[in-house]
Amino acid sequence: MSDNLFEFLCRMGDNTLVLGHRVSEWCGHAPVLEEDIALANTALDLIGQTTLWLDLAGEVEGAGRDADKLAFHRDVWGFRNLLLVEQPNGDFGQTMMRQFLFDAWHLSQLNALMDSSNTQIAAIAEKSAKEVTYHLERATETVIGLGDGTEESHNRMQAALDKLWPYVGEMFTLDDVDAAMVDAGIAPDPASLRPAYDALLDDVFAAATLTKPQDDFGHQGGKSGKRHSEHLGHMLAQMQWLQRAYPDATW
Repeated sequence: MSDNLFEFLCRMGDNTLVLGHRVSEWCGHAPVLEEDIALANTALDLIGQTTLWLDLAGEVEGAGRDADKLAFHRDVWGFRNLLLVEQPNGDFGQTMMRQFLFDAWHLSQLNALMDSSNTQIAAIAEKSAKEVTYHLERATETVIGLGDGTEESHNRMQAALDKLWPYVGEMFTLDDVDAAMVDAGIAPDPASLRPAYDALLDDVFAAATLTKPQDDFGHQGGKSGKRHSEHLGHMLAQMQWLQRAYPDATW
C-alpha cells in the first residue's frame, strides 16, 4: 500500500508542480497587468499545494526525501503528472483553456478527497479546494469571455480546445494505483468524476459558443510515468538546473 500511496501523492504533487511552473512562465509576459498578477498568484497557489503533497509523499516513502528533493532531483521518467499540464503555454487562450480543463477535474478530485480515509490527504484537499475554487471560477469566466468574444478570440479558443482535448481522457482512467486508492477509501474512482465534469464543460462551452470535440481518444502514460511528451524534459531542464548544478546549495 505504501508504494501505491507514494505514487498517488506524487501524481497530485507533480500535477500542481508542473502546471504551477508552466503558469509562472507568464510572469512579466501576460497581455495585461491584471492577468500577469492573477497568473502569478495561481502559480504560487499551485506550488504551495505541491509542497504539501510532495512533503507527505516523502514522509510515506521514508527515504529522507522532502518536497524539494522530489521536485528537483527526479529525472523526467520519475514524474507522475498528467500529460495535459506539461503542454506548452501557447497563446493566452491556450493557457486558460488548459487551466479550465485541469481546474474542472482538480476541484472535483479535491472535493472527493476531503472524504478520504487518510486524514492528512483530507486536510490537504480541504485547504487546496479553497484556492482551486477561485482558479476554476476565473478560468471559466475567461473561457466564456474569449470564446464568446471577437471572431479572433473565438477561433483561438476553439483551436486551443481542439488541441488540448486529447489529453483530457487520462484524468479519468483507472489503473492499479487508482484501484488501490479506491479499495483503501483514500481516493475516488477517476471514472466516477467524469459525468459531472462533462456536464460542467457542456454548460461552459455552450455559453462560450465553443464546440466540444466528439473524439474520445485520450493520450495515456503521464500519470504512470510510462510516457511523457518532449515538453516536460525541456521544462525540467530549466526548472532543475540550479539544484542540479549546485546540489543542496542554501542561501
